[in-house]
Amino acid sequence: MSETTARKAKVKMSEADWRARLSEEEYYVTRKKGTERAFTGKYHDSKVKGRYLCKCCGEPLFHSNTKYDSGSGWPSFFKPIEENAVEEHSDNSLFMRRTEVVCARCDAHLGHVFPDGPRPTGLRYCINSAALDLDEDI
Repeated sequence: MSETTARKAKVKMSEADWRARLSEEEYYVTRKKGTERAFTGKYHDSKVKGRYLCKCCGEPLFHSNTKYDSGSGWPSFFKPIEENAVEEHSDNSLFMRRTEVVCARCDAHLGHVFPDGPRPTGLRYCINSAALDLDEDI
């Protein structure tokens, strides 16, 4: 089994275990598909270099060299750290058609992706800070 295959094995935990592991806001965002208020998350304007990891399972999701200021109030990235780090699902809630982004390893809700980002991808992964941890480059 390759490292990528092993790392992508799904993480499954009970709701009680997720609640014990996460803060109330982290649980709301990642397990209940919530959204933090714009401009309130700890990473929305961060310039620190490093890898952004899934708050729930530690899976690397995005790198700071793909982060940019979209003006949206949430951390924005133009591509995931690896093509298979995240999964995308149709989201028709709130009377809108959007594309939800989840962690491929634990299905944590991260945010949404929109087709209005910068080159080279033209994508804007709009991600909740509460769904992320930053592993700083030293």
